[in-house]
Amino acid sequence: MMSNNIHSTGREKVFIIDCKHIILREFITADLDSFHSLTWQSEINEFLPGWNVSKEQREDWFLNYEIPENKQFLNTVTTDGNIGELRLRLGIILKESGEFIGWCCTGIKDELPPPNREIMFAISKDHRSQGYTTQAAQGLIKYLFENTNVEVLNAIALLRNIPSNRVIQKCGFEFQNRIELDGEKYNYYRLSKGSWKSTAFISK
Repeated sequence: MMSNNIHSTGREKVFIIDCKHIILREFITADLDSFHSLTWQSEINEFLPGWNVSKEQREDWFLNYEIPENKQFLNTVTTDGNIGELRLRLGIILKESGEFIGWCCTGIKDELPPPNREIMFAISKDHRSQGYTTQAAQGLIKYLFENTNVEVLNAIALLRNIPSNRVIQKCGFEFQNRIELDGEKYNYYRLSKGSWKSTAFISK
């Protein structure tokens, strides 16, 4: 079961997608330290090189670009759903403890052929193989197809990143081909709204 909602945290209204064991929540300022620490886990930056920037750089991006763009994305959804090239970045929060354990995001991947909106995700080394990433990805896919003008989603994963390839496949993405980006080989997948609707991945 999953649902979209706006929750109040003090004076701040916070968007969430409620999944089975986790929630997806828009970034809040209190997430900065946890997010920064996760980007420096070797198990994460092995597959997401360039994310492990300095704390000062991360803070600048987080507060001045990522959180404001999330608000812009969500505001657009409430008007006409035409999100254009806006990005949405959501934290993966463990229901049991409230811990920030990863993230699941959507944005434009310039290196892919149009329509080139992708989803991507990462999770802490301490919470792998629990199904949390699959729940997060399925929650974001459902939200995008039901609330925005998105008709096709893309996903890529390094050939050697077996867990990410499995998550993508579990979410119904269809393998397209292998591509090379920055000297690394990736599996490239696509999922159409029509295909998603015709599968059991849509919640009843």
